[in-house]
Amino acid sequence: MNHLPEPVRVVQLPDGTHVYADSTTLPAAFQGPQVVHQHIHQAPPDHTLQRIALGSGVGAGAVAAGVYYGPLLVAALTAMAANIAMLAFLALVLGWGVHTVVKSIGRPEGAAAVKNVRKARRRRG
Repeated sequence: MNHLPEPVRVVQLPDGTHVYADSTTLPAAFQGPQVVHQHIHQAPPDHTLQRIALGSGVGAGAVAAGVYYGPLLVAALTAMAANIAMLAFLALVLGWGVHTVVKSIGRPEGAAAVKNVRKARRRRG
């Protein structure tokens, strides 16, 4: 019951280096990085800009910064837009409330004052 792999046969050369004697035990030769040729329009949407940047000579640091800060910028702008939209909605509701209260509390003197102001504007114009 020997669970250990068979020892690798190694030959020691006179200069002190070792050479594998059995070619079946040799590790696979490194052939370099695998290059997948794709056109720019085949890249995923979030990588298209980076491919264009690298192709135009921009350094990898700038591309890495774009990859890191791009989504951060989008998130920050979205948060700001959401806050501004909420404030606009709040202003709309408050304006409607003030208008409703003033309209319901208004007296006949107020309506007469509005008519007088209109008449005065017509005379000046």
